[in-house]
Amino acid sequence: MLFRMPKVIHYEDEIQTLQQVLEQTETVIIGAGAGLSTSAGFTYNEERFDRYFRDFAEKYHFRDMYAGGFYPYNTLNEHWAYWSRYIYVNRYMNPPKPLYHKLYNLIKNKDYFVITTNVDHCFQKAGFDKKRLYYTQGDYGLFQCSEPCHEETYDNAEMILEMVKAQGYKIETDSSLYLPDGVTPKMFVPDELIPLCPKCGKPMSMNLRADDTFVQDQGWYKAAGQYKSFLSQHQNTKVLFLELGVGYNTPFIIKYPFWEMTAEWYDATYVCLNKGEAFAPEEIHKKAICINDDIYMTINRLGAK
Repeated sequence: MLFRMPKVIHYEDEIQTLQQVLEQTETVIIGAGAGLSTSAGFTYNEERFDRYFRDFAEKYHFRDMYAGGFYPYNTLNEHWAYWSRYIYVNRYMNPPKPLYHKLYNLIKNKDYFVITTNVDHCFQKAGFDKKRLYYTQGDYGLFQCSEPCHEETYDNAEMILEMVKAQGYKIETDSSLYLPDGVTPKMFVPDELIPLCPKCGKPMSMNLRADDTFVQDQGWYKAAGQYKSFLSQHQNTKVLFLELGVGYNTPFIIKYPFWEMTAEWYDATYVCLNKGEAFAPEEIHKKAICINDDIYMTINRLGAK
């Protein structure tokens, strides 16, 4: 039996059409999921995992950062040793590829807004206006009370830095972590670095939407209101809904609303960039551009600098 190699699709027509839509559209609403940061090089397994978590992997036998984040460590000292590394490499270090900067340069002169389920702060680090960002699921850079006893969040940059340094790590000039020659990292942080709630004294936790303890602070509600207002102001104007790397863990936050608004708004275009999952429902097929390829490569082909 003969097997034919599948036809290689380069999406030249789709890239050209998207380029034209971008040139003709002043309003861009970006919806971003985990696939965008993955394309930027923020992977949670293999080389990055081995570089920063080999000791934890050898002791507990998990194979990626996500699994380590859910592991029930016996002490808060070990819990925060793991999580401080996790937070630092995925929040305070820059991704290996400049995808977010290229995306910003592509749309910075547009009237834009970003809604994202990502919690790695990459949009703001790349230059996106904070007032045009809505982080729906939290931020690795924030602590909250684990109860929670009150609806406030706290910046954790200084404490996270102290925790990783206490394990033996040093900081490069580009903010990346490294271990000096001959140093074996400690798998615990001292008691005085364990974050406790300033109100009730209970342990702090990450401000991540994992269960019903997630804190939606004043900043969260303000961003939600700004996004709602932006949609209201631009309804039925010429709009590009640019969906980047959104999967099906929480499709009701970005994907389904983008589909619905594209169908209802007469002059809207829906674009889906997502390697392996780029498609649109039949109802908006004529108003959609789907590119089933690596997002970084696609943005490069659009001429982003």
